[in-house]
Order: sequence, then C-alpha cells, then structure tokens
Amino acid sequence: MMNELVSDLSAVRAEAFLAAGICVLLLFDLFIRDRHRDLTYALAMLLLAGTGWLAATAGGDGRVLAFGGSVVVDPLARVLKVAAALAMAVVFLYSRPWLRERQLFRGEYYVLGLFALLGILVIISGHSFLVIYLGLEMLSLALYALVVYDRDSPIGAESGMKYFVLGAIASGTLLYGMSIVYGFSGTLNLGELREYAAGLDGVPVFLLVGLGFMLSGIAFKFGAVPFHMWVPDVYQGAPTSVSLLIATAPKLASIALVIRLVAEALPELLVTWQVILMTLAVLSLLIGNIVAIAQTNIKRMLAYSAIAHVGFILLGVATGTTAGVEAAVFYSIVYVVAAAGAFGIIMLLSSRGAEADQLDDFRGLSQRSPWFALMMLLLMASMIGIPPLAGFYAKWIVLLALVEAGAVWLALFAVLMSVVGAFYYLRVIRLMYFDELPGGAPVQAPGDFRLVLSINALLALALGLFPGPLMDLCTGLLG
Repeated sequence: MMNELVSDLSAVRAEAFLAAGICVLLLFDLFIRDRHRDLTYALAMLLLAGTGWLAATAGGDGRVLAFGGSVVVDPLARVLKVAAALAMAVVFLYSRPWLRERQLFRGEYYVLGLFALLGILVIISGHSFLVIYLGLEMLSLALYALVVYDRDSPIGAESGMKYFVLGAIASGTLLYGMSIVYGFSGTLNLGELREYAAGLDGVPVFLLVGLGFMLSGIAFKFGAVPFHMWVPDVYQGAPTSVSLLIATAPKLASIALVIRLVAEALPELLVTWQVILMTLAVLSLLIGNIVAIAQTNIKRMLAYSAIAHVGFILLGVATGTTAGVEAAVFYSIVYVVAAAGAFGIIMLLSSRGAEADQLDDFRGLSQRSPWFALMMLLLMASMIGIPPLAGFYAKWIVLLALVEAGAVWLALFAVLMSVVGAFYYLRVIRLMYFDELPGGAPVQAPGDFRLVLSINALLALALGLFPGPLMDLCTGLLG
C-alpha cells in the first residue's frame, strides 16, 4: 500500500510541487513590501522552472496510471505540461513591466496565474471525469478573478461578469454531459468508459446526448463557434497581461481535454464526434476569419483570429487519425508561440498607462523600431501560414492529415479561409511598413523583455525551418 502511494505521488509530483509552492508564495507575498515585489516574481519563476522539470521527468518515458486510473502520465501529458509551464513563464516575464507601469504589480497576479497553471496540469493528466472537472474549475475560477484584476476598469468588470456567467453555464453543460454518461455507464474512469463503449451493440442514445453536452462545454472553453461569444469581449476588456495569459497556456489544456474525452475515451463514437467537431471547425474558420476583418481593436482582432485557429486545431482532431491528433497538438503549440509574441508586441508598445490596442497604434512601427517591426512581421506571417514560418508547417500537416483521411473538401475550405484570414494580418504589416505615425515615441522596454520577445518571434521562424524536433515530440503521443 505504501509503495502504491509513493508511486501515485510520483506521478503527480509536478502538481504537488506547484500546489505547495503556491501556498509558500502566498504567505511570502504577505510579508514583503511593494518595493520588494520582484522577489515574488523571482519565486514564481523558480516555481515554474521546477514544475516544468518535474513534469518532463514524471513517469519515465511510457504511460503510467495513478490513483486507481484517475490520473495518467503519458507523452501527451509531458509535452503539454512543459509547454504550459514555459508559456506561463513567458506570460509572467512580459507582464512584469506592464503591470508595474499601471500600479498593478501585486502578488495576486502571480498566485492566480500559478493556480490557473495548476488547473491546466490537472486537466492534462485527468483520466477521470472527476479529476478533469476539478482541474477545469480550478482554471476557470482563477481566470474569472484575473479578468477583473484591474478593479478600476469598468470594461474589465463587464467582461468579467460576462465570462463568469457564460463560463458557469458551460461548466454546468459539461458536468451535465458527464453525469449522463456516468449514470448509464457506471464509471468515471475514461479507460473503463472506453471498454464499456466497445462492448455495446450499437450506440445508445444516452451516450450520444452525453457526448453532445460534453462537447458543447469543451467548445466554450476552447472558444469555438457558436460558443465563442465571450472571447472577443474578454480579450478586449481584460488587462492585456491577462489577455496574453488566456490566449496561451489554457489552449493547451483545451486540446488535451478534447483528446482525452473524445479520441481516447470514445473512439467507438468516431462518426458522431467527427461530425460535431467538423461542424464546430467549419463555423469557427468561417466566422473567425470574416469577423476579424472588421475589427479595429487589435486585441479583438486576435480574439477572432484565435477562434479561426481553433477551427484548424479541431480539424486535426476531427480526422480521427493519430496523424491528425499529432498535427493538432503541434498546431496548438505553434499557435501559443505566435500568440504570446503578438501580445508581447502589444505590451511593448503600451507605455506610461497608454494602451496600444488599436491597429492605428502600429502605424510607422518600422521607423520607431525596425527590429520589433520585423518581429511582428514574422509573427503575423506565421499566423497567415507563409513559408518558411512555423504556421505554414502547422497548417500543412493538418491539411495533409485531412487529405489522407479523405476529407479533401474540408482541406480546400480551410485553405480558402486561410486566404481570407491573410487580409487582416497583412493589414497590420501594411500599417507598420507603409504608414507613418507623426511624433511616435521610441519603443522602450527592459532588456530581458526585449531579449525574450525577440527569441519568441524568431522561434516562429526556427520551428518552420527546423520543425523536426518539435514534431518528434508530438509523434507517438497516443501510444
């Protein structure tokens, strides 16, 4: 019994370390003065480094089930956990000067961010409805609080209320679907649910209804159409540092959630969830790309852009093939890299309390800062899917998986929507290089911010030129 407990705790050592570290950080922050707040930041970054290392080494190289099969540690979990920890470290680094300028540099931001990461890690390793829901609520509650982090912002309060109400409905929908499936199957464990579904003659209605409710809840967390209504409002209304957080690490939890509940637990319902995911993907690509064209606020534009990218990710999973799922994971990581860099540039241009959240704020950036104009160009080109950027390779392998699965029409539709989406990304590039901003202030930021932002943008190029290492990590994720 003791050996089993040690083995179980070893499987969740990253989560246990992070949870203990959050408690220490919370107590530590209570006893330091504002001028020493950098110590909170440093401790948070150390926690992220330790969490990433423990997540990368948990469970060896294979697949391990712990706590009676409720928790799984496998290649998918290790890759996504490390990526989430790295993404959160970048979020914290970008946020520090931005928060300091606005008198928002407080320990609560880092505590809530780490709680959100803890929820993400729990979701990624969840192999039981109960564990998954626990992680989802931990993540959601932290994000609700972060959206209203700036208590003096009316638009932030409005966005937070919308997010909370709609998020509660989505969580209830997901929980209702889980309860239906549990009520008839008699199990919360995803492995046992797979065995139960495999032993059925035909597909019972209850399973289809439960699957429909669960996918509706997941689609909301992912921000897929028609459950996307919170995304543009929250991206615009939340503090930019929080928009950055929401746009990055939680996406990795969402792709894990889809894979666990659909591709792993219910492969017997392949045809049903394929139709649902394809419908969500088509609507997301269509609405996301078309509505983004009309936006003048770059945060709202990136929100609708995110919806369109979610469509591509769902197309990968909807193929129902191992190659498609691996392509979806690769795409998710590449998107997180590009989104982090894009929001980093927005925060770089925001100075002395002023927000650079309008497209016009990018006018003449090539004259004010040729280097960071080039970095934004790389990020926008990657999101378009222009070779040799990482976004091109990510879209290419998703399209290839669709063609190999026989969904040629979906691949053609995705290409068409990518062409439509190129318009609003190219508009940002035009503003930077072909328009002028009279009297524009020079771009200033701390050295570490500028260095990491440059690496972030250049990574979008490096992953396109040398996609092999990341692709190797994303290969064999489903065992």
